[in-house]
Amino acid sequence: MSAKELVDEKDSLGEKGDLEKTIVQTLPVEESDTVLAESDYTEEQYNKLKRKIDLYLLPLMWLCYGVQQTDKTSIGTQATFGLQRDTHLVGQQYSWLTTIFYITYMCFEFPSNLILQRWKMGRTLSIYMIVWGIIVLCIGFAKNFKQLIALRALQGLAECCISPGFILVIGSWYKTREHASRALVFQSANAGFGIIAQLVLYGIGRQGQKHPGEQPWREMSYFLGGLTLIVGILCLFLLGTPSEVRWLTPEQRRMANARIVGNNTGHDTTGLKKWKWKQAEECLTDPCFWFAGINAFLSSVPNGGLTTFGSIINTTFGFTNLQVILLNIPMSLFSVCYFVLIGIVTTRWKNLRLYFMAFSTIPPFVGFLGMSLLPNEHQYKWTKWGCYFMTTPFVVSLFLAWTLIPSNTAGRTKRTLTSSFTFVGYCVGNMVGSQIFRAKDAPKYTNGTIACAVCFGLEFLLLCSWRTIYILRNRCRDRVMANDGLTAEQRVRLGKELGEKDATDFENPYFRYTM
Repeated sequence: MSAKELVDEKDSLGEKGDLEKTIVQTLPVEESDTVLAESDYTEEQYNKLKRKIDLYLLPLMWLCYGVQQTDKTSIGTQATFGLQRDTHLVGQQYSWLTTIFYITYMCFEFPSNLILQRWKMGRTLSIYMIVWGIIVLCIGFAKNFKQLIALRALQGLAECCISPGFILVIGSWYKTREHASRALVFQSANAGFGIIAQLVLYGIGRQGQKHPGEQPWREMSYFLGGLTLIVGILCLFLLGTPSEVRWLTPEQRRMANARIVGNNTGHDTTGLKKWKWKQAEECLTDPCFWFAGINAFLSSVPNGGLTTFGSIINTTFGFTNLQVILLNIPMSLFSVCYFVLIGIVTTRWKNLRLYFMAFSTIPPFVGFLGMSLLPNEHQYKWTKWGCYFMTTPFVVSLFLAWTLIPSNTAGRTKRTLTSSFTFVGYCVGNMVGSQIFRAKDAPKYTNGTIACAVCFGLEFLLLCSWRTIYILRNRCRDRVMANDGLTAEQRVRLGKELGEKDATDFENPYFRYTM
């Protein structure tokens, strides 16, 4: 029985307390106990547990995500150090190394999400990470296009569950208001760890230039693959949900589950929830499900282009390959600072995520237009790099959208499908982005840069519509609640109980959307 049906039956049940009692009696004992357990602990105990969770999880996830992003995007840096020449790539073959990565990423996204829901999340993520570490290591031994494209396809398969897996981990440990700040911590590794990686790759590249017979791009793969293996083994012992990790006592596990019951999305129940076709049908009627996938696509078209051709584009401005590595560092520093600012602001004040997401599409829109319109002449070298620098904030509109999945999508099946569809959009966008920058359009790549600018313009309009829908839904529910005859405390209690019953955000009238 859904919450709406229960509320509609209020009059026939008589007293307000009868409604609350009816819902509680329909719940399994262990799920109702999780709601009851919330009041067993003090705020001081919860804060102490949160500090412990932060200490164990956030540095580990930061390191894992940073390694993953560097492994995935390092091919752009390797291309400037002879990868194309040494493996005899011609035409669009280099572009296909990125495209094939996202094809397998997309194809295995949904099966991997199901595995994450059915099996131990931490163990699954760790095994995937060890496998892709071996693959990255093997890329250093590739001799031709066939070997490279096979390894990149396998790499996409192995990396497909990391980002959605980490979003699920955040949802299983943290309260709704904490989702954005905690997710941004590990997502900041995209730039933060990138600084460390760029310095190491710079050292490898410079050493390679001193010894012309060496192939520094291979040494880059050896370094990144070995590091990934070490981090993957570390994850086997530390990463997971509250029910999996070894560094919590049984009482702390109970407290961790009780702490997030107010999210109205249910606590950590990996492997216990059944597939619900009703929730799958609900996804198709929810505009926000489609917004999530389309937003991921629009944001990922530029991401795919910059991942594959960012370093190459910078060399066309007039910079050397070593200078390009160093010039990426200030962009990474700015990105880290921007992430920290957003994390602090969204933790202290509610409903600002979509504002930040929309604003973050404006500078890259201007930057891509500048790169496409300015001529490739020496006097414009730094101006064009300034335009390239303006593209830095665009990842916020992608990353913050991921945090809306655990915050605004209730129901395990619905959340799995939303996550999968979002990352399918992410994959398709990256594939398109890697192909719109064509070799024959060098050195300006005008068609690709204009296409990226158009994507940001469309994304801005989509984000405004997305936020409007959330506002209207919350207002509609507030009007209904004003006449339901229940107290605020009873509504909070009922919302938690329905969340523990795996009710979706549509089925739970006490659920409120975060913006």
